[in-house]
Amino acid sequence: MKSWSAVIAKIEQATGQCFALQKVEPMHGGDINRVYRLQSSTQSYFVKLNKADLLMMFEVEALGLHDLASTHTLRIPEPICSGTAGENAFLVLEYVVLHSLSKRSQQQLGEQLARLHQIQQDYFGWHHDNYIGSNLQKNSRKNDWVHFWQEQRLAVQFELAKKNGYTGKLQALGAELYELVPQFFSSYQPSASLLHGDLWSGNASADEQGQAIIYDPACYYGDREADIAMTELFGGYSHDFYAAYDAVWPLDSGYKARKSLYNLYHILNHLNLFGSGYLHQAEVMMQILIAEAK
Repeated sequence: MKSWSAVIAKIEQATGQCFALQKVEPMHGGDINRVYRLQSSTQSYFVKLNKADLLMMFEVEALGLHDLASTHTLRIPEPICSGTAGENAFLVLEYVVLHSLSKRSQQQLGEQLARLHQIQQDYFGWHHDNYIGSNLQKNSRKNDWVHFWQEQRLAVQFELAKKNGYTGKLQALGAELYELVPQFFSSYQPSASLLHGDLWSGNASADEQGQAIIYDPACYYGDREADIAMTELFGGYSHDFYAAYDAVWPLDSGYKARKSLYNLYHILNHLNLFGSGYLHQAEVMMQILIAEAK
């Protein structure tokens, strides 16, 4: 970005303190946004940048961070401000030095995530649509979880895949699986837990004190198994994490059958974000799920 003046002005407005920028450090931060550390002599901030028309993506991320922090269950980076600067949208967050999760912080994360999931609502969804990556994630409130997952998770991704040119086998399998989704809930009625929504291993770390911290949420109220399933995708967490979670709130015995149904959503989203490298994986997952449901 050519000038950081608009970002600095917004930081100063939000914090009520002068911020004399001394250094801008590009950082590693996933596949969706460009990320930087802004430094003065006494303070640092973590900044995400994307296209200006994606400002809402950052604003609802900040809402999710506020919702997670309000539960007092997990360490969450504090959102400072958001806005636009020229062609860029930005989100400014508290800067936290991140470290790999240790055995103890894996245990802590498992315990605290179970406590988060005990924060519940009487509906599935959220108070705002948000984003999964840079794709829209619908969160209209529903009382029926099966219908919510069919319509606002799977159907949305299949429609987006169709627009992206993925027709034929993917759509045929999707239509068949859509009708079979209720079979996975014949003896299980999930509660509406507050979810992180995108809890792969890259969205959790430990701070300098060794405390677990999570970030980059896509919050909504849903089946807690959807969060746990995502932890097993793209790397996963340690045995200590899962043992600690189960010690607080054991999972239902049918979780393993539903895990792929929940992770299919993320594989379809990756197909729509990053391309055909995920097509075969999505098709195989659906074939297995269809066979299990029949």
